[in-house]
Amino acid sequence: MTDSEPRWRRLEPDERREQIFACAARLFGERPYADVSTSDIATAAGVARGLINHYFGTKRELYLAVLRRTVTLPQATLDIVTDGPLEERVRVAVDWFLTLVTRQGKTWLVATAPDGLGSDPEVEAILVEAERRSAARVLEALGVKVDSVHAETCNALVRAYGGMVKAAGREWLLRGDLDRDQVHTLLSRALVTLIEDVFPAISGT
Repeated sequence: MTDSEPRWRRLEPDERREQIFACAARLFGERPYADVSTSDIATAAGVARGLINHYFGTKRELYLAVLRRTVTLPQATLDIVTDGPLEERVRVAVDWFLTLVTRQGKTWLVATAPDGLGSDPEVEAILVEAERRSAARVLEALGVKVDSVHAETCNALVRAYGGMVKAAGREWLLRGDLDRDQVHTLLSRALVTLIEDVFPAISGT
């Protein structure tokens, strides 16, 4: 069997779509948006260029799909945290997140500092929705109960914490001034403090 054979083997539609998506995510992480063509993506995925249009539409639509998935915490977030003290739940959640970021690598770096399309209202809308949804999943995964009166405020506080998450990730993955353990300690302790001290101070509970 040659190295090229697995690329061309018959795949189910969902598998083929994911293969295209994965190749696009890698290329968008390696090069500026303008330097990636649909032909490049098709070649990397071993498919006809028409399949990209079939599954995703235009290059822009595929880029936005990659961006949306990369910056939104997946539904699986809700399944990774078990019962236990808050510190332990946070430790597990942050460790899982850092592993996810490691797998995404350059794609995560590009998505968290998106300049591939410049100032773009659609990109901004995706980021805002992703931040809100991800913050809600963090609170749900950690079992944090928030009353309806303060729900939006607490979601905004987690979104603000998310800004530090992105900055810490760049110090680790891009600049190398922090290592994974240091980032884990920073994010874990900050999140525990946010939930145990900041939430009650702001909500008055």
